[in-house]
Amino acid sequence: MARRAAPHEAPPALTPEAREQQMIALATDLAEQQLRDGTAKASVIVHYLKMASPREGLERDMLRQQHELTAAKTEALHKEDITMQLYENAIAAMRSYSPTPMEVYPEDVYVGGLV
Repeated sequence: MARRAAPHEAPPALTPEAREQQMIALATDLAEQQLRDGTAKASVIVHYLKMASPREGLERDMLRQQHELTAAKTEALHKEDITMQLYENAIAAMRSYSPTPMEVYPEDVYVGGLV
């Protein structure tokens, strides 16, 4: 006989990333229940104490800022590529408008130069 899902259980996730998030949520719920019941192991307690420390908060902020900086650098490089392409297109367009040497015919030439 198949096991029935509890009413509060979510259906299985469709992607590995979503499944991972479900598993993290379950583990967190279990740790919370163990803490409430007083049955949590020392490693669980230490984990959550570390998560609450000011140092951990600073490290999370630093990681977030590093991520934002990397994203900004990536965007700047992308914009630089676009700008470079625009410059190359502008230079090519200017070259197409540059004057070409005129053909000089012998009858157009006189002693002082062109007529």
